[in-house]
Amino acid sequence: MARAYGDTADQQFRTFEDQRRPQEQLEWWNDEAYQRSDIVLESHTDPSGWQAQSLPPVDDRPPAEATSGNRLLTVLLFFAGLGTSVSLWLFETEAGTVNDLPTLMLAVGRILGLIAGYVLFIQLLMMSRVSWLEEWVGSRDLLKWHRWLGTSLVVTVLAHAVFIIYGYALTAETPVVEQGITIITSLPDMMSALIATGILVFISLISIRALRTRMPYELWHLIHLAGYAVLLLGYGHQVATGANLGGPYAKIFWPGLAALVIAALVWGRLVEPVWLNVRHRFEVAEVVAEGQNTFSLYIDGNRLDKLPAQAGQFMRWRFLTGNGWWQSHPFSLSAAPNPQWLRLTVTAVGGHTAKLAEMQPGTPVWAEGPFGTFTAERRTRRRALLIAGGSGIAPIRALLEDMPADTIVIYRASRPEELVFRAELEDLAERRDAWVRYIVGSRNDPGPRRLFTPNGLLGLVPDVNRRDVYLCGPPGLVGAAVATLHELEVPDSQMHLDPFEF
Repeated sequence: MARAYGDTADQQFRTFEDQRRPQEQLEWWNDEAYQRSDIVLESHTDPSGWQAQSLPPVDDRPPAEATSGNRLLTVLLFFAGLGTSVSLWLFETEAGTVNDLPTLMLAVGRILGLIAGYVLFIQLLMMSRVSWLEEWVGSRDLLKWHRWLGTSLVVTVLAHAVFIIYGYALTAETPVVEQGITIITSLPDMMSALIATGILVFISLISIRALRTRMPYELWHLIHLAGYAVLLLGYGHQVATGANLGGPYAKIFWPGLAALVIAALVWGRLVEPVWLNVRHRFEVAEVVAEGQNTFSLYIDGNRLDKLPAQAGQFMRWRFLTGNGWWQSHPFSLSAAPNPQWLRLTVTAVGGHTAKLAEMQPGTPVWAEGPFGTFTAERRTRRRALLIAGGSGIAPIRALLEDMPADTIVIYRASRPEELVFRAELEDLAERRDAWVRYIVGSRNDPGPRRLFTPNGLLGLVPDVNRRDVYLCGPPGLVGAAVATLHELEVPDSQMHLDPFEF
């Protein structure tokens, strides 16, 4: 079994000699040896600033038709819903009701409560993982909006409480703290609202990157799912005490919004995953070592030709072993999907990922997805630049199978032995007229330091602002690359990132 999948991979990717001696790896290109892949070093004599240059001519053709365009409509729909939720206050409030400071404070508090309720529903909709939303918006925008709206939701909820308590305190002419205690202990469902607010603040705090990186992913994800409890507790409070939920319009808008969100959650979290796994019955076929602390998992299954996955996408994988069944992790496909097998490549960075290398063939797998718009069909230009670092080479390697001729791949690694899929990358470069450039060394070496500077990147890719750029790797690498691309005036619409945090 183990050899069968290795042989299949060898047949699909015609590998050539990869175990070259170091001095042979550093034999540079010249006019007589025009090669498509090499380790690149800085040069003080070459005009480009690099050795081993083999750049294609600049393409001045107009860009291909963009496949995106859903972002603006999605934003407009969001603000239309937000405006509708706020307008409910206008429909239910008689003219002249707001005539002094206490009534103004209560009015602001109620409007903030309506906004918070709407944003909470939208947050849960974005957490639903329903496939149509992923395809329509994309994981990158969903992740950014989820973070921004999460912070806005916490601020809005706290402001809602402050304005309501202060408004009632002014009306009753009592101290603010005393009035707050009275509201919590006397009004219906206020204790559930207090608990929901506490959960919301706690989730917001642990989502701060400095705190999140110190927590096990499984624990963070489990706590994050408490957002569903916020909906149950908070919605009960709104129904019991909301002053603007009983009108004829509100009785249609809020239940309709709730039905949409609940249906999306059930569909994305339950129906789609069950159907996917019943249909394909995934299992581990083979575990193959790829390099230092890196290995590939070949996944077998039924009717893989019907799997709606594309190169560059990721899926959430749950390996049903005694100590792994309760953990779900996102891994990209490291080869384009095919009817025989799926491949994902893992770098062991913790206890869970290290144990995956010990799995036996036949281990059942539960998968969700595919997710993401990190795909070739999202290109807006006829040429592409793929930049990878570390385990980010997995989706980049898969993407190269779907990219057009003259695609350039920049692969960043600390040491030559850390270069994964080198034989496959070089074979694909030959067959698809692509170019692979390895930037190897520590971050303080001249070549790596030069890479993410405007002159350094232009030296490797002179037409970079006329290409779509796909980035996947550690946050530091992606951040440095994005900053450089902005300096080179590459539009955001031409940058594609592969986020795994959603």
